[in-house]
Amino acid sequence: MSSAQSSSGQATEAYDVVVVGAGFAGMYMLHRLRELGFSARVYEQGGGVGGTWYWNRYPGARCDVESMQYSYSFSDELQQEWDWSERYAPQPEILKYANHVADRFDLRRDIQFNTCVERAAFDEHGKFWSVTTSDGKTVEAKFVVLATGCLSNARKPDIKGLENFKGPVYHTGNWPHEAVDFTGLRVGLIGTGSSGIQSAPVIAEQAKYLTVFQRTANFSIPARNAALTDEERDAFRRDYPEIRRFAREVARNGIFAEQPDRGALDDGDDVRHGKYAARWERGGLTFMSVYNNLGLERAANDTAADFVRGKIAEIVRDPETAKLLQPNSHPIGTKRICIDTDYFATFNRPNVSLVDIKANPIEEITASAVRVAGNDHEVDALVMATGFDAMTGSVARIDIRGRGGQTLNRKWEEGPKTYLGLMSAGFPNLFIITGPGSPSVLSNMIVSIEQHVDWIADCLVHIRKQGLATMEAGREAEEKWVAHVNEVAQGTLFPQANSWYMGANIPGKPRIFMPYIGGVGVYRRICDEVAAKGYEGFLMARAEQAQAAAS
Repeated sequence: MSSAQSSSGQATEAYDVVVVGAGFAGMYMLHRLRELGFSARVYEQGGGVGGTWYWNRYPGARCDVESMQYSYSFSDELQQEWDWSERYAPQPEILKYANHVADRFDLRRDIQFNTCVERAAFDEHGKFWSVTTSDGKTVEAKFVVLATGCLSNARKPDIKGLENFKGPVYHTGNWPHEAVDFTGLRVGLIGTGSSGIQSAPVIAEQAKYLTVFQRTANFSIPARNAALTDEERDAFRRDYPEIRRFAREVARNGIFAEQPDRGALDDGDDVRHGKYAARWERGGLTFMSVYNNLGLERAANDTAADFVRGKIAEIVRDPETAKLLQPNSHPIGTKRICIDTDYFATFNRPNVSLVDIKANPIEEITASAVRVAGNDHEVDALVMATGFDAMTGSVARIDIRGRGGQTLNRKWEEGPKTYLGLMSAGFPNLFIITGPGSPSVLSNMIVSIEQHVDWIADCLVHIRKQGLATMEAGREAEEKWVAHVNEVAQGTLFPQANSWYMGANIPGKPRIFMPYIGGVGVYRRICDEVAAKGYEGFLMARAEQAQAAAS
């Protein structure tokens, strides 16, 4: 840190880099910046590290990527020393891991907690960012890195009468840090995405009665979670070099798994059914990698969707409930597929019922009930599993102003525009980690986070060595990249779903496919080629050039 003179003549804290967010992206970015000798300050709105795992403490919360892969690879000592207890780590363990990383690498001394970044404005004359925080301070930084996360802005639904409800209301994306006891209570759970599917079985075991309000039935695969043995952990650790290489360079989603060599219709019915059954029994996200065309061809996708619908019918004893739980509105996998522990079996419990709010939307919430089709479903507590304003929501909360005072929100009002998901034209020296236009939420997030952080770190070194004042995305390169992201998406089944990938869960949000679906390995090669060609598509200016352009 250094000090600079503000326009009023007072000394202002100045850093090379301000990082917004202390989740897995922000922590690794800070670590790399320190290694490279950059001064940095991280601002985190929460009271601790961990990002989404700091906030998402709802019952049953756990990662849908296997623990041994949902972890940092930048330190071999770290990945060799940490013992994951289960195949899919629960939230408390992931948060414990995040805190271990913060302690092991002494990160906290450069992180300011319980502090939001409210405004960031680029000073075109001085070529720095003026960053204002919720504690009333303003600091300066040559660069700003947004490590705000793709799923960190919880969406609270606009339901008539919600403010009149007399009982407690919880949101899965902003859960209390103290334990919540549902014993003896009638609980209403609104939403059946990943957090609803994970929390319903746990709440049902505790509550007097659970009513699940479902707008859209979702595909879910059993997790088959289990404790990890020493042998399993040791085998993974021995193979980490190849597992990490494969995840980075080969796998489309950054997850080490067998790669399919054929399409679903290349096998006969019996063989295909057997393969689906084997993956169902194994559990987890690799169900969608049985065949190589499930995300591309509807006829192939239908075979997987029909299999899962058949399994739901086998599990759920009441035919009407089973039918409601069978997804029919989108191809399997085009919304983020869920993994669960006894979700469908939960509806066989006598204290659980399902209410269809697609055919009959919630009319209003009263002081003690949720009213649907004129019927009052009495509840003592409400759980909102209504997701996030994904990809862009956490960025939109900050008043970000680039060249000419243009706001990023205004620029993105018809959909986010970035080059490679890393920068946006008109906003010099502003980087985004796993932003829209990158694989991000379609991948193992930590694989994508490490790739982005490493690319940004190398870029900052290049800027320093070349004595550059600014770097930003070129508008032509940005337009071509946005077109490419959408062209690749249109070649798949994904746009057929009203998913949060498209912003469809937020009223008024533009419908545009936000993540890059071309694959983690392909994307990495594109980014590396851009850097190797002198950061092709980016505009760079030396101090004297930047000064002349501003005058």
